[in-house]
Amino acid sequence: MKPRILKIIFIIIILISPFFILTSVGQPPPPPPQDIPIDGGLLFLLLAGIFYGGRKIYIEEKKKKLQQ
Repeated sequence: MKPRILKIIFIIIILISPFFILTSVGQPPPPPPQDIPIDGGLLFLLLAGIFYGGRKIYIEEKKKKLQQ
């Protein structure tokens, strides 16, 4: 008789559990993302590109002079 009572209790718990889930309060939506400034990093990237290009030009000019 005990297994029958346990089965009945289990079935009742399964049938009642959706009501507890539906009554829970949801979380509010996250705040919108903030704008990210690109001032300092962009300047650094631009300067690094200028120095890299200048170095490449310098090396190519040096190779041309050595080949002559």
